[in-house]
Amino acid sequence: MIRLAIFDCDGTLVDSQANICLAMEEAFALARLEPPPRATIRRVVGLSLVEAMRMLLPEADEPLHQSMAADYKAAFFRLRGSGAMADEPLFDGMAETLELLADTGWTLGVATGKSDRGLHHVLTHHDILHRFVTLQTADRHPSKPHPSMIEQCMADAGAEPGATVMIGDTSFDMAMARAAGTRAVGVAWGYHPPEELIAAGAHSIAEQVPDLPRHMEPS
Repeated sequence: MIRLAIFDCDGTLVDSQANICLAMEEAFALARLEPPPRATIRRVVGLSLVEAMRMLLPEADEPLHQSMAADYKAAFFRLRGSGAMADEPLFDGMAETLELLADTGWTLGVATGKSDRGLHHVLTHHDILHRFVTLQTADRHPSKPHPSMIEQCMADAGAEPGATVMIGDTSFDMAMARAAGTRAVGVAWGYHPPEELIAAGAHSIAEQVPDLPRHMEPS
C-alpha cells in the first residue's frame, strides 16, 4: 500500500511570510490602496492569489482582483530578482523529517497556493525537490479548500484517500483534506492558530517538526 504525505509549502515547509507580505504591500501600492496589516495578509496565505484578493478586498470588483493578483506575481519576482527579499528558510528539522519519512516508506507530494515557478525555486534552493513525486500548485487547480490538488497528488502517486495525509498550517489545508477524504494534520508553527485548524477538521496538531511522523498514522 502506498502511503502518501502531502505538504503545504508556505508556513509548513518554509517560513515565507516576510516575502509574501512585502509583495502584497507592493501590489496594494500599485493599486493606490492602503495595504492591510501584515497579520491580515498572513490570514490569506495558502489561497490562490485571486481568492486572496477577494478576501482582502471583498468590496472590489473582479477585474481589480485579477489585476492585483497579476501585480503581486510581478512584484514578487521583481523583488526576488533585485535581492530585496529575505531567504525563505526551511523550518528547523524539516529536511531531516522529510528524509526520515522517505526512508520509512512514505511517498511525498506538495499542494500549495504558490505558482509552479515559485515552488520549484524554493524546493530547488533547499535541495529538497527530489523528495517529492507530485507537485500541485495554484497554476493548475482551483484555490484551496477545493480538493483538486490532493486528488491529483493521489492520482499521480497511486494512493488511496485512506492512506493519504495532508499536512498544513491553515484552515484551508484542513478543509481541503476533509473534502478529499484524507487525514488532516495541522502544524502549530505556521500562520493559523491550532484552534482554527481543529475547527476546520484537523485530526491532529503537530507542535514541532520532529513530531510530525507520529501524527501521520490514524490513531
